[in-house]
Amino acid sequence: FVMKSALAAAADYGVPRFTGDAMDVITDPEVDAVWICSPSQYHAEQIKACAANGKHVFCEKPIATDLAETVEAINCCNEAGVKLMIGLQRRFDPNFKRVKNALGAHEVGDTIMIKLCSRDPAPPPFEYVKGGGGIFADMAVHDLDMSRFLAGADPIEILALGSCHIDKSIKSLDGSEKFDTASCMVKYPGGVQAMIDVCRQSSYGYDQRAEVLGTKGMIQTDNVYPNTAKIFKNDFTGNADMPYDFFLSRYNEAYVEETIQFCESLVNDSPVPCTGEDGLIALIMAQAADKSAEEQRWVKFNEVVTEVYCADPTNCDLMAQSDVLPEGFRPVTNPRELLLPDVDQQKKNKNGLVNAIKNFMK
Repeated sequence: FVMKSALAAAADYGVPRFTGDAMDVITDPEVDAVWICSPSQYHAEQIKACAANGKHVFCEKPIATDLAETVEAINCCNEAGVKLMIGLQRRFDPNFKRVKNALGAHEVGDTIMIKLCSRDPAPPPFEYVKGGGGIFADMAVHDLDMSRFLAGADPIEILALGSCHIDKSIKSLDGSEKFDTASCMVKYPGGVQAMIDVCRQSSYGYDQRAEVLGTKGMIQTDNVYPNTAKIFKNDFTGNADMPYDFFLSRYNEAYVEETIQFCESLVNDSPVPCTGEDGLIALIMAQAADKSAEEQRWVKFNEVVTEVYCADPTNCDLMAQSDVLPEGFRPVTNPRELLLPDVDQQKKNKNGLVNAIKNFMK
């Protein structure tokens, strides 16, 4: 099936070579950058292989399914001096970008409250849900990341809960895999609140909206429809068609835009707009939501960060899985302390040092 799909894509886009083996691409000396869109469990291994072969990386979320491996994969790229961009595509959606721009321009004043909802047209099959990481890591992670994107700050703590209403077969699964519906409250600095609700089924198509209340007004997005046609009758007034019911249609512009921006960052040697650090913090938020739902309490995000122990930047483990910790070891509470500077930060630091020397020599 993979080779058949590759053959079809090669024919459509005039690509002379194709393969069913990821390593053929990663080790090809003519390849400068690799897009990783494989199943989640392969992401970290493939990112590390790209870094070892000097390839820049665009990777769909998540970077990995656990924090330790996520940190290792990011640091492998940072150590190798290659760019790593994470595909959290909603940041590039025109609707969500307009809200972000409004907040940056203070069009609605200072942010008070953020509301986000994500409801999919239909639940995925049992086989997809099992082993998928749960509703927070698999689905709500986009909304958790968007709340941070709009808040413009790192979150402090979260309260989450989940339930099952649609596919009762998943109730036999572990953790948040048994939820098809969930909600979260997130606290941000300055008293800013974010409220998120997600559900794996919406009978009327993709329902994915954002709203921000500010001190001077409010901005919100609507769902995206195939057209703007409306019907007016004595028993109905509204859109002629349902919202998009397939994620590639709903986020087509976002996928194109994030691809363009990654390519521009390579061509212009400029910073990527969605970094490995962003991917790490999104996963931390999802795992904190899992912990909150499981323990039925507010969870501070630094509780999750302290679970990671790194003997060195590319050799990390979770505390619960590590037999021996060095004497005097103190857990990290800021996720940035787990990461080496990325290639763009390294360049900025180097330029800053060079300029400082030049100014000193004047």
